[in-house]
Amino acid sequence: MANILIAGCGDIGIRLAGLLHRKNHQVTGIRRHPPENLNETVNFYQADLTETSSFAALPLNFDEVVFMPTPGQRSLASYQAVYDTALENLLKHFEKAEHPPHWFFISSTSVYGQSNGEWIDEDSVTEANTPSGQIIRRAELRLLTVLPDTTIVRFSGIYGPGREYLLNSARTAPEIMRDPPYYTNRIHQDDCAGVLDFLIGLRLKGEKLATYYLASDDDPAPQWEVVSWMTEQMGCLPPAVKPPSTPPDLNKRCDNKRLKALGYQFIYPDYRNGYLPMIQKIVTDQISSAAAK
Repeated sequence: MANILIAGCGDIGIRLAGLLHRKNHQVTGIRRHPPENLNETVNFYQADLTETSSFAALPLNFDEVVFMPTPGQRSLASYQAVYDTALENLLKHFEKAEHPPHWFFISSTSVYGQSNGEWIDEDSVTEANTPSGQIIRRAELRLLTVLPDTTIVRFSGIYGPGREYLLNSARTAPEIMRDPPYYTNRIHQDDCAGVLDFLIGLRLKGEKLATYYLASDDDPAPQWEVVSWMTEQMGCLPPAVKPPSTPPDLNKRCDNKRLKALGYQFIYPDYRNGYLPMIQKIVTDQISSAAAK
């Protein structure tokens, strides 16, 4: 049994805690506002990682730290609060540990700046062309400088129930560039938790992990294809063709071979598998709502 800390225990953290709990691991989750109905799979520790005084009493005897707080907003200040201030505070806290824990740092594919639809993997150049991506990459390097054994997991676009931006957009008949294709990369939130549970399990069994893992599903598909399929499933107007313009800043295809080579099998290997249950629920809710009127 391992003692595991999830720093920034939101929706995905709670899913991860459930998986770890089933394996009899002890899980503590740091959160500024823990849920009122505390989940028995995780022991919540109420704290703000940007304020050292709020977690001064946090124990030091963790085997693993999963660092996954999310910025409250898309502002630079919010990203700096998480990836500069909160990270530095937690690092300083564990300087006092007799046996420092191993870290899993949850990163993003925004650290890559490729924009011509090329394939990228863990060894590709990381030259983020967005301020937020640059901040995250800086945090990766900072953590590796202090703890070279850190495992960094870069998630692509996370979706799932409650994360329905693309589905909502598809219902508005948006304009989308069809040629040249703009590729989308995604990972279902259940697979986010699944990947982390899988990697933690391998490490606790004594396997040596790589420094970086790119976590994205098997099918980086063009946005035109994805949204067209969504509208067909929902019976909505199809997207309109957007005339070719300046190439988008972030247009790449994520290669997950390193992760798959370890044996991880995606719960939702492509957008059809992941979005179809969400679409079916939307359609069912619409039918129920219409019948109730």
